[in-house]
Amino acid sequence: MKQLIKTRLQLPANDLLRDRIYRRLWSSILISSFGAQITLLALPLTAAVMLKASASQMGILTFMETLPFVLLSLPSGVWLDRVRKLPVYIAGETVIAIAVASVPVAFWIDAINMLWLYVVAFIIGMVNTSAGTAAQIVLTQIVPRDRLVEAHAKNALATSGAEISGPAAAGALIKLLGAPFALIADAFLLISSALILRGIKVDEQVQQTQEPHFWRDLKEGLHFVFRKPLLLTLAATVGGWQLCYNAALVVQILFATRVLGLSEQSVGFSYMAMGAGTIIASIFGYRVSRYLGPGPCLVSGVAVCGIGWTTLALAPTNHWGVIAFGWMLMCFSVGGVLIFINFLALRQAVTPEPMLGRMTSTMRWLILIPAGPGALLGGWIGEYIGLRYSLGAAGAFALALAVIAWRNPIIRAIKVLPNLHEQKEMPQS
Repeated sequence: MKQLIKTRLQLPANDLLRDRIYRRLWSSILISSFGAQITLLALPLTAAVMLKASASQMGILTFMETLPFVLLSLPSGVWLDRVRKLPVYIAGETVIAIAVASVPVAFWIDAINMLWLYVVAFIIGMVNTSAGTAAQIVLTQIVPRDRLVEAHAKNALATSGAEISGPAAAGALIKLLGAPFALIADAFLLISSALILRGIKVDEQVQQTQEPHFWRDLKEGLHFVFRKPLLLTLAATVGGWQLCYNAALVVQILFATRVLGLSEQSVGFSYMAMGAGTIIASIFGYRVSRYLGPGPCLVSGVAVCGIGWTTLALAPTNHWGVIAFGWMLMCFSVGGVLIFINFLALRQAVTPEPMLGRMTSTMRWLILIPAGPGALLGGWIGEYIGLRYSLGAAGAFALALAVIAWRNPIIRAIKVLPNLHEQKEMPQS
């Protein structure tokens, strides 16, 4: 019997987790994702519950985290193509740990206010602009390109494990210590993740240039993306989704605490539904992508998110509303996984390695340009019209976006992961 159980628990011979280097990366993602769940709840709850932030202030908080992507993504891409990516990734984990740890320090010295949270959010966004891009490139240095969808699905599975247990633990920590002091746990986990990353060996050939040409290299990255119809179409679709997501994100904690009357701990338990959705999508997302094709699978993810936001906008203020809140979180996580395992794999599959940094930063810049306005718009609608209207607008726009994207022949035609030589370029004007 024990032998039978052991046999069933063994990984398949070709499973990516059998690779020691990828396994270390995956472990680091699991640990840092667990910490991220604490910050995901503790930072907005500090603003919403402790500082009594308005919907517009919550919108500004989210906007401050997305602003660095718009300001710094393009130059950071040029820089990343000239340096080793793993040290940037490790440094980023460390800096974010310091930033989140500053919140309980500010609370302890009685200096906590919304301005402090804005600065912390900006630092997190600034680090993720470079370190987040570096992390995506590190994956391509470890995993063969024809297995990128599988790798992104496994990474999402690591995230889902954190999303299942993380929110409940975060809720308990917040109730026990208070939202600001719960962030100490995230700082500790981020430092642990950085230490694991230090053990990874990556064979990377850094691009050497005797005479760097910053603006020329930056323009090359822009031209590369803008001359590929696939990358432009993906950027437009995921950028539209980012607008919807951020409009809904800034009000969902306010909706849960002020409309549904949930406590901080109850919000934490509700977020476990997000982890369940991520696990479902992580397990079956790769199969769905292979069956439908990466393009249609991505579009289905946009639609699933839209259904979740629309449902919560129409939910009553009783136990059915609480169920609808969990349903919305599950829909978001399922849809998000279906979107990003395909979005990331598609853009990496058609990009040569010397261009990966500039392509990734350009694509992140394009898709996050709508994120800031989405956050500000969602906050404004929530404060002056109503929280439900922010959620309803996000859901309706996402469903319309899914229909538009489905009708686009470029996305609908992507049935298999393309390679470097399959994508035609737009002629230069």
